[in-house]
Amino acid sequence: MTLLWCVTGASLLAALMALSLARRSAKRLEQISQMYWELKYQNGELRVRLDRLAGGTAAPQEPAPAADRPTLDGFVSLASIKR
Repeated sequence: MTLLWCVTGASLLAALMALSLARRSAKRLEQISQMYWELKYQNGELRVRLDRLAGGTAAPQEPAPAADRPTLDGFVSLASIKR
């Protein structure tokens, strides 16, 4: 009977450790995903600025303040980013 309780306790401990690892991994994945979309957005902005400079048009405008930029809380379709 003692052996069964030891096995149960060990499996419970292993399950709690796996749950903790899964939560940390999910949180890290969310951070990496957000950084990816921020970089993709900034890359598009820089590409537009480079096209303007290479095309000889007027000097680029000042970047919008961070408060005016869209947040990356939800899903952003690729079609809306390409515009």
